[in-house]
Amino acid sequence: MSENSLVKDRTSVNIPLEENRQGEVLENVAIKQEVHNGKTFYIESYGCQMNFSDSEIVASVLGEQGYRLNKDYKSADMIFMNTCSIRENAEDRVRNRLKDFHHIKKANPSAIIGVLGCMAERLKDKLLEQEQLVDIVCGPDAYRSLPTLIAEAEGGQKAVNVLLSREETYADISPVRLDVNGVSAFISIMRGCDNMCSFCVVPFTRGRERSRNALTIVKEAQDLFNRGYREVTLLGQNVDSYRWKNEQEENISFAQLLAMVAEVDPLLRVRFSTSHPKDMLDDVLHTMARYENICNYIHLPVQSGNSRILEKMNRTYDREWYMNRIEAINRIIPDCGISTDVITGFCSETEEEHQDTLSIMELVKYDLAYMFFYSERPGTLAARKYEDDIPLATKKKRLQAIIALQMKHSLEKNKQDIGKIVKVLVEKTSKRSEEDMCGRNDQNKMVIFPKGDSKPGNYVNVKITECSAATLKGVIV
Repeated sequence: MSENSLVKDRTSVNIPLEENRQGEVLENVAIKQEVHNGKTFYIESYGCQMNFSDSEIVASVLGEQGYRLNKDYKSADMIFMNTCSIRENAEDRVRNRLKDFHHIKKANPSAIIGVLGCMAERLKDKLLEQEQLVDIVCGPDAYRSLPTLIAEAEGGQKAVNVLLSREETYADISPVRLDVNGVSAFISIMRGCDNMCSFCVVPFTRGRERSRNALTIVKEAQDLFNRGYREVTLLGQNVDSYRWKNEQEENISFAQLLAMVAEVDPLLRVRFSTSHPKDMLDDVLHTMARYENICNYIHLPVQSGNSRILEKMNRTYDREWYMNRIEAINRIIPDCGISTDVITGFCSETEEEHQDTLSIMELVKYDLAYMFFYSERPGTLAARKYEDDIPLATKKKRLQAIIALQMKHSLEKNKQDIGKIVKVLVEKTSKRSEEDMCGRNDQNKMVIFPKGDSKPGNYVNVKITECSAATLKGVIV
């Protein structure tokens, strides 16, 4: 998954459903277990899809110990926040939320407050000692230890485990699905990242890259389909670098894994996030073209349109390579939706280099984009090596130019769909009207339409009649 898709406070256009759930309370789920110990937990997730997926692992670990989910933090015995550490603003929001929870602890001293995930690993000392906001700090590779940490906290100790692992994939844990629609679900296929982009903190908070057993991934997808789910999203910081050896010592690539999951059932849609341009090779594209149920949508972060800046970011590709991959996508999958991440105002970026980013956006014409100005993160290569020398006002000005251009492109791309009939997987009732349903088409665009007889989990054909930069609207045909 791309480092920029981790950010809660990002600016975006036409956000896909699963990425538009930042900071939502995970609720409305019944955790099945034989024993209930009388205690409940509440959990909030911030940031990327991987954090939401990790929260489902946490719920499973706690459920096995008899804890039950409570959707009201005010009455929960334990309050957990699964956090994002990619930008300073994201961390500030988590701190502010922790202060809200601390008021609950003052009224109920026995309540336990815990921070999980990336921010837990990075700021353990500050959270535990300096700010005194939490009782438990648990990193992304240590969720199995939560019952022990809870016992320590109940005994009056500050409990912490932020050890990173080279082996942990949680492959044997069946996640408790914390989604709200029962139609789409995440499947984590790998953890960690080896790319070491100079601006990114993820390798330091999530550790080295390791891939999960492919057979357990397929089994999880089959189980979800049997339970009525009709879409899975395969998750990883960089899914294209997935590698796993089977019992015959044969390497299973990401392209092969995609095919294995697609063959679970033709009615099970398959998506994935996120790809790295250096690893987005033709075998993945040909696999996507071969299977109708692998969605024609790729998130391919560009970050910058200038080769010098890309080298300084340690992205390991240049503008020419990126455009080669875009050409391959358009050639092999002509109707593929493409989205991206963009960082503006990176260290030493000139106005001409900023214009290179705008020009690559003009060439590609992305369906949607996640756009940011550069935010220095302590501990990264960029923080150690480069001066954050672009004034904030300049960063914001450049970002606004990028946002305006993407808004224009998103609207143009959506207008091209007017008059087309698209296949939509129905997800839920529209937030704006009880008379409408919504779901996504193959290219990951949100489609709104009168509900008729459609229900979540159904596939319907919708004729597009109008659009905005963010959504398509139409009628069932």
